[in-house]
Amino acid sequence: MNERVCVVTDSTSYLPRGYAHEFGIGLVPVQVVVAGHPYDETDDDQADTVSRALQDWQPVSTSRPSPERFLQAFREAEASGARQVVVATLSADMSATHESAVIAARESPIPVSVVDSRTIAMGLGFAAVAGARAALAGGSAAEVSAVIAESALGSQVFFYVDTMEYLRRGGRVSAAKAAVGQALQVKPLLHIDDGRVEMLERVRTAGRALSRLEELAVAAAAECPVHIAVQHLSAHGRAEELAIRLRQRLPLAAIIECPVGGVVGAHVGPGMVAVVVAPRLEP
Repeated sequence: MNERVCVVTDSTSYLPRGYAHEFGIGLVPVQVVVAGHPYDETDDDQADTVSRALQDWQPVSTSRPSPERFLQAFREAEASGARQVVVATLSADMSATHESAVIAARESPIPVSVVDSRTIAMGLGFAAVAGARAALAGGSAAEVSAVIAESALGSQVFFYVDTMEYLRRGGRVSAAKAAVGQALQVKPLLHIDDGRVEMLERVRTAGRALSRLEELAVAAAAECPVHIAVQHLSAHGRAEELAIRLRQRLPLAAIIECPVGGVVGAHVGPGMVAVVVAPRLEP
């Protein structure tokens, strides 16, 4: 009996264009709501729509996928020949997306394992790709789940935001912390720590913040084989410059540059730049 495993993840993995098709990954969209109008995060131009709305102080919120959206992905996996599914979701501490996947798994026509990645963006994306590679190599659902967990646990996500106001609005940092940051005119560097957004450092200028992102990425890469993603929201120039410097300093690392979507964008605001460093698990 064919026990082929299909990997499914949510859209906050921000896989570069073509990755989902190349590795056979099912993608379930999280929604972003702009001025009352919902957009699937997989829709074209939704990130630009969110960025403009935030700059214009229009209301922006996010919404988890319904269990039915996950169930649809499981049915499509079965129709494609899969006999088991492994789902990798963004951190359950950041979203109820994980809960939706768990609910849907109970109704799935084929067995489903759900992995809480405890991370987001390409920390989740690299983990999903690593799991998909393991599945394509014939790995069992348990083996694929273990690879996803290992990649996600070993990943480090650092990011810079121009202001903490959007994080405050989304409940990701306290109003007091945001107010202090604004009063001191500091540029916050944050990271993902066990599934939550935590303050890492405060610096005085955007230039210094980007330099620190570079140093943090180089330190995280150490001498190990890694994947690196430089991600951004409406900050292509900053991200491109950082990616160029990292390629010069880490010639053996596999480095990509890709934007984030509207869901993360709603919480971090325009100008955000992130670096994700993940272990390269494939041979």
